[in-house]
Amino acid sequence: MIHLLDDFRDTAAVARNWSAFSDRVMGGVSVAHVELVDRDGRRALRLWGHVSLERNGGFIQMARQFPNGTYDASAFSGVQLSVCGAPGAYFVHLRTADTRAPWQYYAAPLAVTTAWHEVYLPFAAFTPVSLAAPLDVRTIQRIGIVAGTQAFDADLAVARVELVP
Repeated sequence: MIHLLDDFRDTAAVARNWSAFSDRVMGGVSVAHVELVDRDGRRALRLWGHVSLERNGGFIQMARQFPNGTYDASAFSGVQLSVCGAPGAYFVHLRTADTRAPWQYYAAPLAVTTAWHEVYLPFAAFTPVSLAAPLDVRTIQRIGIVAGTQAFDADLAVARVELVP
């Protein structure tokens, strides 16, 4: 059974659950914007802005904490997203109980095209960044949707985020 994390229809829940930030938290100059939009008949959360590599920067992100701090996703095989946008360097990041420092996360590339499509990312596709521990899906704390690693104008809409068996 699929576990829907968000379909962005509940405006109040989106405001409560999702936040945006950029490399400015560590001295970068990238600019992030997040807004609810209707795109091609779908309600979506849009991440847009400019990713800059200046001042050791390089990302913008929208992220959602899991309720109750930690979520056991061991009954699922991965994450599925419905996305469209401007092509670029996009990723999904997962944080767990093992990711204690802000620069630690598990990343998987997110293929984005101008047409709506579903992207399935098996948990096995997530690689650790700045840590050695393998992904423990029993302790997921946050999911982030990221534009980064290269300078570009990012524009990504996400209509669904779900865990799939």
